[in-house]
Amino acid sequence: RCYVNKQLLNIRVLKGEPAELSCTVSKEDVTGTWFKDGLKLTNMDGVIFEKKGLVHKLIINKVEDIHAGKYRFEGGDIKTEASIFVEDPPQVDKVLLKNLTSVPTVAKAGQNVKIKIPFEGRLPIRAMWLKDKMELADDTRIRVDRTETFTMLSISSSERKDCGDYKVRLKNDSGVLEINLKLVIVDKPQTPEGPIKIVESSANDITIQWKPPKDDGGKPVQRYIVERQQVGQKDWVVLGETPRTCTTFTTNKVEEDMTYYFRVRAVNAEGTSDALESGEVKAVSKASPGAPDPPEIVSTSKDTITISWKAPRKTGSSRIVGYIVQKRKKGTITWLPVNNGPIAEKKLKVANLKKGLQYEFRVAAVNAAGVGAASDPSQPAVARDSAKSPGQVQDLKVSSSDGTSVTLTWKRPDTKDGSDVKGYDVEMRSSSNLSWTKCNALPIDTTTYTVKGLQSKETYFLRVRALNDSGPGEAVELEASVGAAPPAVAPRLLINDTVKSFLVIKAGNTIRVNIPFEGSPDPVVTWLKDGLPLSNRATINTKDGTTQLLVGAAEFTDSGTYTVELQNGLGKRETFSFQVQITDIPQAPGPITLEEIVPHTVTVTWEPSASEKWENNLYYTVLKRESQKGLWHVVGDLIYTNKFTFTKLVPGRQYYFRVVAKNDLGSSGPSETLQPWRIWKPKAEFQVKPQRYRGVNQNQPPRILVPLKPHVVTTGSECRMSCAVGGHPRPKITWYKDSRDLSNDPAYFCTNDFGVCSLVILGVSKPDEGEYMVEATNQSGRAFSRAFLTIKGN
Repeated sequence: RCYVNKQLLNIRVLKGEPAELSCTVSKEDVTGTWFKDGLKLTNMDGVIFEKKGLVHKLIINKVEDIHAGKYRFEGGDIKTEASIFVEDPPQVDKVLLKNLTSVPTVAKAGQNVKIKIPFEGRLPIRAMWLKDKMELADDTRIRVDRTETFTMLSISSSERKDCGDYKVRLKNDSGVLEINLKLVIVDKPQTPEGPIKIVESSANDITIQWKPPKDDGGKPVQRYIVERQQVGQKDWVVLGETPRTCTTFTTNKVEEDMTYYFRVRAVNAEGTSDALESGEVKAVSKASPGAPDPPEIVSTSKDTITISWKAPRKTGSSRIVGYIVQKRKKGTITWLPVNNGPIAEKKLKVANLKKGLQYEFRVAAVNAAGVGAASDPSQPAVARDSAKSPGQVQDLKVSSSDGTSVTLTWKRPDTKDGSDVKGYDVEMRSSSNLSWTKCNALPIDTTTYTVKGLQSKETYFLRVRALNDSGPGEAVELEASVGAAPPAVAPRLLINDTVKSFLVIKAGNTIRVNIPFEGSPDPVVTWLKDGLPLSNRATINTKDGTTQLLVGAAEFTDSGTYTVELQNGLGKRETFSFQVQITDIPQAPGPITLEEIVPHTVTVTWEPSASEKWENNLYYTVLKRESQKGLWHVVGDLIYTNKFTFTKLVPGRQYYFRVVAKNDLGSSGPSETLQPWRIWKPKAEFQVKPQRYRGVNQNQPPRILVPLKPHVVTTGSECRMSCAVGGHPRPKITWYKDSRDLSNDPAYFCTNDFGVCSLVILGVSKPDEGEYMVEATNQSGRAFSRAFLTIKGN
């Protein structure tokens, strides 16, 4: 009697790949016949029937959809069958795929962009385009085309905002293919950022300064072009260029007392930006310096008085080279020089004074044009020994201001010299007045003071002195501007990197989005969700130029497109939309059903997880174990349907299955089978031939009924290698690794249950990789089977 030594095994094959079914019989003279789906196979294009000794093979050079089905081999009184499953996931030409993913797609602003991706695979194939994790939808400029053979993104009149990372997701029943690509839109630079500042202006030259453009157009700025136009003329004159790293420019092509406009343009490889223009700039005439402020009395003694002063605000047409100091006795009109020539310092100790007399001092600045106007006289000072004046106040600054007032704060001067501060004086003058006015009638006790009654849009100079018994100390001065009533400004949303266009929020967490804006008068802020007013669960807070959306304990119904809209009396409307996706760890799948649709396989089907309704990236993982308390092993992952067929069943064993749903946040709870699944061995093997087995076949040499199979196992996982052995008397089983006997090695666990021999490695590591052999021996002979174990990292 002939029997099958090696059964046909189910296989899964990618479309276009070769496939092979083979079985081994016990006699060479068997002439076999192959069947597909019950029909006898003859010669098929691309299908070869091959027989070598005991081995019968069916070979398919290139698998197509037509080759999927159930195959059977019959020869004499033997029969074995298996199925070929053809997988055909979405595929894209490898050269095109490499070009798309490794090299950005570059286009010039204003051009039309078309990215076409042909694909193959089992229909239907769903194609989806995403940008910044949000699916692209058709609008006036963007269109996504989908057919059965290609998908194409079309963008008309491309803009810089179209730049970014795009993803194309192709999906069918056999799998998912994701393609990441980058689109770059290049353009001329934006206008340099202003305003143009006048760093220096004289009769001979003018120096201007600006800032680089906020957007360089996708290509580096190469240089800046500077031009000049005389007021009253039409023509612009090119003055020169600066390199990209320089944002200042000095020109000597100006005439004294003439007024000019300046403009700057940025240049990159794509072109020249629009111009940033200045206001009127005048080349001043040669002039002597203006008058400094009156000198300050620093200290006195019996025959000396020390004074200090500051440089005048108007320095003339050239730099100041020094100062002339004069003195007079109070009550006289004659000013006497103190120094013979200009002194560079702005402090002087005047000696040889008469004790007890009062003196006044004045200062004039000197430049190339000559001696400037003299300052007003200082406060009278007496040449006498006195307590030391208090030092300067510390950290003088403007803490707040509005249209009519400025609030100053400061810290006490350093009083280590023992001089006690008795109070403070605050003085002020406008930019058009050289005289200082005292703001307080009595000494100020605190270190803060508000100057009121100021004019909007005006600049003021303020100073503070500390007071003690010897008089006022040296003043500390600052410049302050009083803000005018804010001008009308069109509403504008200030979208920056902190404001995302796509948010993924876990269910139960808080949705909190802050969006800054500007506008004068304050614009009316309106929030919408999917074009409709927000629900009562949402709270909107708008103040200080920021509007906030707040939704506590987010629910799945909160997913959608949110829009914030600004509008004020100027009639301009500004909007911004972003998408919110509420997600959570998936809910568990429904009950599991097991069926033996194909012989010797089990098809696991389950009710879908309820999370599929709102979760686009949900998939399933199928696990199995072979006893009620054994370890679970993954047998199927990244499954996007609700069905999985497990083909590696061993008759007589019990199997339990579980299914979990997964997404980016984690795994759901499992859905499990309650009863074990088993393929029963035919009872005829044990009941029909008892006498024949005990009598005629009393002594049989060992034989391998089911050989070992190669295994590929992840580091740390359990590995079980099994085979079926026959023979009488019952053969002795010995396991070897690379010819080494494993009988006494505690790292390996061997079992022999009614001829099913297993070698178990509980936690594999790289040294466990190699060739394993099982040897069966009895007094009638010897049989063996070999297989290779491959270990791969996590």
